[in-house]
Amino acid sequence: MVRWLAVAFASVVLVGCAHSDGELIPPKTVDSVDLKRYQGTWYELARMPMLFQRNCAQSEAHYSLKLDGSVGVLNRCQTLQGEWEQATGTATPQVPGKTDKLWVVFDNWFSWVLPGVAKGEYWVIYLGDEYQTALVGNPNRKYLWLLSRKPQVPALVREELLAKARQQGYDTTRLIWRVSDRDIGKKP
Repeated sequence: MVRWLAVAFASVVLVGCAHSDGELIPPKTVDSVDLKRYQGTWYELARMPMLFQRNCAQSEAHYSLKLDGSVGVLNRCQTLQGEWEQATGTATPQVPGKTDKLWVVFDNWFSWVLPGVAKGEYWVIYLGDEYQTALVGNPNRKYLWLLSRKPQVPALVREELLAKARQQGYDTTRLIWRVSDRDIGKKP
């Protein structure tokens, strides 16, 4: 009887750990990110819809390497009305010594109320030559950011980023694109 219960328990555990055909394998990240080269300003070309950026027409992220090896994060976004909103936080490796998957914790009430729970997954899934473009997502593909060192890129670069995102299983038809400068501050 004890042996049968042990086999039954082991079977339940194994079934619970198995991936069903309907589950997606998480996206593949880059092997390594040189955080010194990654720091600086990145402009968001496009993103998947997300609550915290619902009012953003143009967004940018400023990353700075801290002495302890973590990364300071300053995210800024400009609304269609021309107003700026910002959030600050810190990014740390999910696995010590590996820089392709980071935890990001923002300095806000949510993080203070639920410390350790209120953190986002920041997975670098593509880095272009010379750290000029990047794709950042998360394991369940709910979030995706197309980033560049410049606010605009040639059509060929844009198509390359979209192709790489689709190869990783992201639905690029849901992307929200950066609004042009000429449309900021216009009255409806």
